[in-house]
Amino acid sequence: MNSKKATFIGLLAIFLWSLIVALIKDVSSHFGAVGGAALIYTLASIFLFFSVGWSNLKSSPKAYLIWGSILFVSYELCLSLSIGYSNNNREAIEVGMVNYLWPTFTMVAAILFNQQKANLLIIPGFVISLFGICWVLGGEQGFDLAGMWGNIQHNPLSYGLAFIGTLLWAAYCTLTAKMAKGSNGITLFFILVSMVLWIKYALMGGGTFNFDWSSSMSLLFAAAAMGFGYAAWNVGILHGNVTLLAGASYFIPVFSAFFSAILLSTPLTISFWYGAFMVCMGSILCWFSTRVKQ
Repeated sequence: MNSKKATFIGLLAIFLWSLIVALIKDVSSHFGAVGGAALIYTLASIFLFFSVGWSNLKSSPKAYLIWGSILFVSYELCLSLSIGYSNNNREAIEVGMVNYLWPTFTMVAAILFNQQKANLLIIPGFVISLFGICWVLGGEQGFDLAGMWGNIQHNPLSYGLAFIGTLLWAAYCTLTAKMAKGSNGITLFFILVSMVLWIKYALMGGGTFNFDWSSSMSLLFAAAAMGFGYAAWNVGILHGNVTLLAGASYFIPVFSAFFSAILLSTPLTISFWYGAFMVCMGSILCWFSTRVKQ
């Protein structure tokens, strides 16, 4: 596969991931937070099995399989349930924005634990990202700590899960970069996520699913975006222009908010967009801080 084609496929992954927040919220409105997530990850696992395939577990480092499974499953549970438990569409978009703090925290974790070299740009990058989230959660007033806290108190579970998920994904990226040694257990990890969700669904006494054309299409698109997004990204980073893909990925928060506003028919205020762009700019500054000569 040539580099241009692989890069295009990697960019397609960014587009698919930008749809995730809206699609998860839509599916949860049909099947519930837990049931909807279980269906998404089950179908996405099937897509991954036929696109990425099943990795050779015997040749994969045990530390990677153990810690990768724990961190990946925990993160995906936090991501899907934080969106599924949101009270309304606007809250789902805000929760998704909190999740997109992960690039900033991943850079900080790489510096602290992987001896990644960086310059002082990491400080304003980190501060701007956090300031952007405060701006998003402050509502129409922009940066308003009292308003932000009141907003969070309306649904601390969703916002809490989203923030914990950010830390978990940063830990996953940091640890697997050292442990994976070329292994890719993404199909296994997705299957484990779906198993945990089905166990949770069974313990909660979930009701029956009512499939119709609308709910089935929402489920299909959500699973495809989730599963094929990871598959496409894998192709992009292995064979494409990694620098271009890395730079484009930092704009996912803005892309996600844009598509979520359209798909969920939820208008967003100008202060929200200010915050979204600050999250992006903060992440990009953190990335630039690591582009120092070794």
